[in-house]
Amino acid sequence: MLLLAALLHAADRTALPTVLITGRTVITQSCLVEIPPATVIADRNGDGALILAADNITIRFKLGAILRGAAPDQPWNRLEGTGIRINGHQRVVVQNAQVHGFKNGLVATAADRLIISGGDFSDNYRQHLKSTAAAEDGADWLFPHHNDEKKWRDEYGSAVCVESSTNIILHNIRVRRGQNGIILDRVEAAAVYDNDCSFLSGWGLALWRSSRNVVTRNAFDFCVRGHVEGVYNRGQDSAGILCFEQSSDNVFAENSATHGGDGFFGFAGQEAIGEKWMNQERDRLRRETGRENVDELVQVPAELARRMATLGCNRNLLVRNDFSYAPAHGIEMTFSEGNQFVRNRVVENAICGVWGGYSSRTLIAENDFMGNGGMAYGLERGGINMEHAAENLIAKNHFLNNACGVHLWWGENGAFGKYPGVAGKERGVTGNVIAGNRFEINRKAPFAGPPRTAPLVVLHMRDSGKGHVTRNSYFDNRTKLTHPQAMEFAVKPGCEPSRTGPMPTYEIPRYTALGTKHPVGARNHLRGRNQIILDEWGPWDHESAMMRPAGGGGAAAAYELFGLKVVPRVKVLAGDIATVIEPGSTSGCWRVRLSASAGVTPFRARINAGQFQREVAGTILAAQWAVKFFPWQVDPREQLAAWRKLAEASDAVAATTSTLDFPFANGGPRNLKLSEKLTRQGPGDDHFGVIASTDLKLPKGRWRFHTLSDDGVRVLVDGKPVIENWTWHGPTNDEGVFVQPAAAVVPVVVEYFEIDGYATLRLQIEAAPD
Repeated sequence: MLLLAALLHAADRTALPTVLITGRTVITQSCLVEIPPATVIADRNGDGALILAADNITIRFKLGAILRGAAPDQPWNRLEGTGIRINGHQRVVVQNAQVHGFKNGLVATAADRLIISGGDFSDNYRQHLKSTAAAEDGADWLFPHHNDEKKWRDEYGSAVCVESSTNIILHNIRVRRGQNGIILDRVEAAAVYDNDCSFLSGWGLALWRSSRNVVTRNAFDFCVRGHVEGVYNRGQDSAGILCFEQSSDNVFAENSATHGGDGFFGFAGQEAIGEKWMNQERDRLRRETGRENVDELVQVPAELARRMATLGCNRNLLVRNDFSYAPAHGIEMTFSEGNQFVRNRVVENAICGVWGGYSSRTLIAENDFMGNGGMAYGLERGGINMEHAAENLIAKNHFLNNACGVHLWWGENGAFGKYPGVAGKERGVTGNVIAGNRFEINRKAPFAGPPRTAPLVVLHMRDSGKGHVTRNSYFDNRTKLTHPQAMEFAVKPGCEPSRTGPMPTYEIPRYTALGTKHPVGARNHLRGRNQIILDEWGPWDHESAMMRPAGGGGAAAAYELFGLKVVPRVKVLAGDIATVIEPGSTSGCWRVRLSASAGVTPFRARINAGQFQREVAGTILAAQWAVKFFPWQVDPREQLAAWRKLAEASDAVAATTSTLDFPFANGGPRNLKLSEKLTRQGPGDDHFGVIASTDLKLPKGRWRFHTLSDDGVRVLVDGKPVIENWTWHGPTNDEGVFVQPAAAVVPVVVEYFEIDGYATLRLQIEAAPD
């Protein structure tokens, strides 16, 4: 590593000849790159706009030189190609590169001893998100599990992607307004330091089969999607740091990875748990037996299970990082062993601080766990949650005001337990030691909703079977419980830990923190999950101007504007609409509301604020809806007529509303606050139905109806079915077109059912082209 650093400093001092680049170029010698302003150099075939095709060369970008693959106004999800390509060449140095407008900013393959120093790789590819401020869309979830075919860079893009390389340096790289920052694919002995890959919609740093790397003093903050504080928190597998498929023996030190979907998301990998073997075994048994469901016939060879149990993301050191304010977990590391989480800051993560399913021999020591679990899902909440976990040491941590301090449990896992990597790691919940920690729960616990009445627990232990939670220890812990719902133990009989034992010893490995920056704490002014503000492209950077649609609240369309220097103004370009401009819900935010009278009104308007200008268009649906909310016991998918009759039963509650926009989230009709009676007597959070009707003034033309639903939905216009997705499903967009031959008032009926879990219902309408 010292030799690479010396090469870096030597390259900085080298005088280079200037090369003027105006089109796709192959470079075979060291040079200073000059590119005329506004030049666009597209890469249509994916092998690079600037190809570095020799060993031992240094490429330095001249001040003001920008390698641009598309015009600045090109939508991010249409960007394609690669900016800089290196393939099979060693000891290449790239300095101060400015690369924008590509699917991938730089891709290097088999590029040992590569150095990338400085530069800005912002404004490259990112997906167009369908989730909104009102509801999540399941289509936005990332799928990081299969990258052996280069799916990460090919489908999701990157600022910098290095593949199959060793002994590289990535230093002082800046990335904004993209999806992924740095991807390491089969990389070893890399030094990644002093980079700032923040405010991205995917991953700040992503490792795939990459081991023995040093990652220090980087900022990977606000790498997030799928979160609106108080509405839904999913994260959708975004993360500040992603560590997947047998990435082991890495050091992650003094990094800031706050406000990510997860702060750190580690998973042993599909190969490590035996997914391929399981699928092949199922196929074999289906052929031999002629049966479709053959899981109970699967027999895992003991030797295979033992061998696969050794695979994982193992022996990684996470030390002195900040993994706070995540919509999901501060640290997730599953199906792995021998990892060490030491002296990290793990604060106010929505679900839990550490999620460690099937983790073993993990050291979790001297961390600060504060305020975790505020938007939890069921019993997975609080500081540390570990399922099927064995021989882990939780020592000398500080737990303050978490929904639960430590939660250990064993649960039935069905066919999943027969995956060889899962079977090999199954030891029960045994040999875990919780010792020397400080637990405090006081009246300042930062939870709203259910945690105010649900117990706030120090230690929760449970077993869905019998005899799986044994030989665990809890001793020498100090507790201070002054919150009225606080309690030290929620331990199922038979799961009781030993209360005595010698204080275990542990050793924190020494590490070298490369770099000079100190990102931990540098963004203290943005503390809190409420600072995660997303639009259709990703997180707001809290510096530039951003606008996003917001719930209109009835006969209106509304927009939130952030980062403006002046009060916005609105000019109506089409449609009979009125405008209101008012302060938004957060400091520095403005809300623009466009409203119309009864019926369906298309509109177009321009919003101006200094140099910020945006044109908006849409359709306002102004109606008065009569709505019935009711619980159900009969399945609406099987007994529709009987289900409909429940809307007239005595326990149904009627209400009126000017909009069908019900973000139930993990609640139910009582949370909508449409009326005092609904709040008091409405159905619960699961197994409820909604039937809404209105008489809608509809102009002549073709009209496209949109729904976002979880679960079943049906829309009838003038008695004709326009949308029907009468199934159990996650948040899903559906649409259908209705042709109105002449302006008239038509009846519209919306039927909806919720089974369980997350719930949402929204109806919108727009003009459909001929």
